[in-house]
Amino acid sequence: MAKAATIVREPQGMGDRLKQFPARTKGFLSDVRNEMRKVTFPSFKEVRATTIVVIVTVFVFALYFWVIDLVLNQALDKWVFHHGR
Repeated sequence: MAKAATIVREPQGMGDRLKQFPARTKGFLSDVRNEMRKVTFPSFKEVRATTIVVIVTVFVFALYFWVIDLVLNQALDKWVFHHGR
């Protein structure tokens, strides 16, 4: 069964907007409450697992960038700075 289309009149002036503020705020808060009912929070086990993944990933990237920095530093030191000597 199709729902009837509702015509929403846009407020024309500041007075209309101020009059509609309480109803719009109530509608917004109602929508927030309905959406919060759909939210599921992760369990402690899921949080711990994803935290471990993040920490391991940070260390892997740190190691990767350290190696790249070391290689580039050695290359620049030998090829650029000591090339003319």
